[in-house]
Amino acid sequence: MSSASTADLLRIVLSVLLPPLGVFLQEGLGTQFWLNVLLTLLGYIPGLVHAVWIIARR
Repeated sequence: MSSASTADLLRIVLSVLLPPLGVFLQEGLGTQFWLNVLLTLLGYIPGLVHAVWIIARR
């Protein structure tokens, strides 16, 4: 495994525990982070799906 895929795997595992954390590690405190916080507050699953999408799209 390359270091990039290992880092992505770690972000996805952290996203399962707390979706905004995975987005923060990927994007920082930008629009995507705050959108993910909002989605997570509305429901865990939408926040999780968004976090995995943000990490996987790179």
